[in-house]
This record gives sequence, C-alpha cells and structure tokens, in this order.
Amino acid sequence: MKTGTNRRFGLNGPMLFSIVILASAIAGCTHKVSYHGYVVSQEALSQVPVGSSQEQVLLSLGTPSTTSTVGGETFFYISSRIEERAFFRPKTTDRRILAVHFDDQRQVQRIAEYGLQDGQVFDFVSRTTPTGGAQINLIRQLLGNVARANPAAATN
Repeated sequence: MKTGTNRRFGLNGPMLFSIVILASAIAGCTHKVSYHGYVVSQEALSQVPVGSSQEQVLLSLGTPSTTSTVGGETFFYISSRIEERAFFRPKTTDRRILAVHFDDQRQVQRIAEYGLQDGQVFDFVSRTTPTGGAQINLIRQLLGNVARANPAAATN
C-alpha cells in the first residue's frame, strides 16, 4: 500500500493540499454588505411635504440620527452602506443624509438629501493625539545620537 494516497478518491498528498488551499481561498472571498443608521423609505418621506409640522416629521420618519440648531433647527437622518470583502478593511460605499430644515414656527421649510459624493469623508474619532514640537525622522534621530556620543567627555 502506498503512503500519501487516498485509495477511495484517488487523491495524492499534493493534490489534496491544492484542494484545501483552493477551498480556503474561495471561502476567504466572502462579500458582506451591511446597512447602518436609518434608511428612509420613499413612502415615509412622501408623508412629510414642505409645511408639515415637526410633530408630523417625528411621527412619519421617527427620531432623527442627530439634530442641529445652528441657523434654524434641522433633523438629520443618516444611513450608510458598508461592504466588507475577505480580509480587507470594511469600506463605506454609500452614505445618505436626509436633512429636514425647519423655520421659526417649527414647520418644514425644505428637505435636502445628500450622498457620499456631496461631502468630504472624515473620521470623527481619529484616535490619535497630536503632539507639540517637530517630528523627528530616522536620519535626524541617528545624527542626533552621533552628536551626543562624545568620547572626550567620557574620559574626563
């Protein structure tokens, strides 16, 4: 009997290894799409024409993702589509922001919809802390160490 051969399927070691590698590669090519936030339906949006009250907006669209009071009150309904492929970082492929602007009487003045292409994408929380002073690169650091190494001072 030969070693390294599966008699039942006629597979030898290298062929079995290739099949395992191929199966792993196919399994790693998954594509996952997820939605985050509040996706506003056209039906719900049609129930909020210009001139509607703020209460009507809350009843039809629900609680907004965030609000703003700068330059008049505005409700923002934000949703994102995020795609994740295999081992790569998740990527935001679509973002929709529905802005409902109110006048002084708390009635809908205008409704605007923005997409990912309308704005600059930035990270609200970058998790980095800027430090003061100059940034030191590798060459500057090495030259600084050479200047500090003073053999004459060590013998005194």
